[in-house]
Amino acid sequence: MRPSLWTTAALASFVLSAGHAAASDHLDTPSVIADARADIGDLYAWTAPDGRHLNLVMPIVGHGFSDRLTYAFHIDSGRGFGATTASVTIACRFPSPGKADCRLGEDVAKGAAETHNGLRSRRGQFRVFAGLRDDPFFNNVRGTRAAYDVAATALKTGAPVDIAGCPTFDVATVAAIRHEWSHTKGGLAQNLLAGWTPASIVVQVELKAVAKGGPILAVWASTTSSQRQIDRAARPLTGNALLGTIASDAEQDRMKEAYNAATPADGAAFVTEIEKGLALYDGFDGQCGNQLLAAPKVEPHRYLSLARLLADDRQWVNSGSKTCAQLFAVEMAALAGRPTGGDCGGRAPSYSAVNVYRSLLADGTNTSIDDGLSHDERPVSDAAFPFLSPPKS
Repeated sequence: MRPSLWTTAALASFVLSAGHAAASDHLDTPSVIADARADIGDLYAWTAPDGRHLNLVMPIVGHGFSDRLTYAFHIDSGRGFGATTASVTIACRFPSPGKADCRLGEDVAKGAAETHNGLRSRRGQFRVFAGLRDDPFFNNVRGTRAAYDVAATALKTGAPVDIAGCPTFDVATVAAIRHEWSHTKGGLAQNLLAGWTPASIVVQVELKAVAKGGPILAVWASTTSSQRQIDRAARPLTGNALLGTIASDAEQDRMKEAYNAATPADGAAFVTEIEKGLALYDGFDGQCGNQLLAAPKVEPHRYLSLARLLADDRQWVNSGSKTCAQLFAVEMAALAGRPTGGDCGGRAPSYSAVNVYRSLLADGTNTSIDDGLSHDERPVSDAAFPFLSPPKS
């Protein structure tokens, strides 16, 4: 049956091009390539073990901060998943090297922020660290590229594609994809970002200062100049792996620039493109239609529900829970009709985020895709501020 979302040739093009991203959101557009100090590598948001604070981390790909940019954490809040009624922003500027100016409403933390215990705000609502830290993101990028190459070859040689755009790979192809994904050049899996030490902004803030609308928080981050928003980040991989990946380089750049300039409220504009990326991922286990939220009865828009969920690109945190162990925990609980109190969700530095994310896209589980990596080379802490390891001396 002819695929409705794209052609087999376009799918092969997607697979070949999708492996170029170095990490979750690193160096994804010309704007951030021009100044890596504007490039948000990742976002982490999770509840502190004391149950009274929200922890936030924003690694910046550049090894410093720009005095012309504002680095912001946006925290929306409400009483349940998908509906927020209040918003606050923690915004940081760096007017001179080594000096931070971070604000939450009228509360200000101003001064040297590269100290182990952080710079305290005047009203005591938050503290901030800003300086070089080891990047906690781990990703076997070369193995991922090799897995995509296997899929591309199968598509070129006639793997069928269904009406929703999902390819059906045979048993041998699925086995080859899994093998390449969990190895690097045939050997042990390697983290492409091992030893990377970006400039990082780390904030610990009182929950009562940010949970104005209720205990369920939705968090995203942005970098903004005086003219425009340059970059944004929330969930791992969404913007960088699912947008514009079958298009020309120029079209990819245009779409990702538009995405980075938008807010989560503008997500509807990107749903159709996200559907296309989801169709490919659904085929990686050799079975179409078992992806999270896949709906075979609404062909050809089998992936519309998940595309809409992902297009609202915010990390959801249940601040009522002190236990943080699972990416997508808030979303999964809400979709299953379960109480959201079991896990805070969000994303802590210790999470194996890309494996969980890709598994949900492949077959709706948390563990089916394994890129051979389960932790970063340097120690991280989900409890002890500033959470990330210092650079090696």
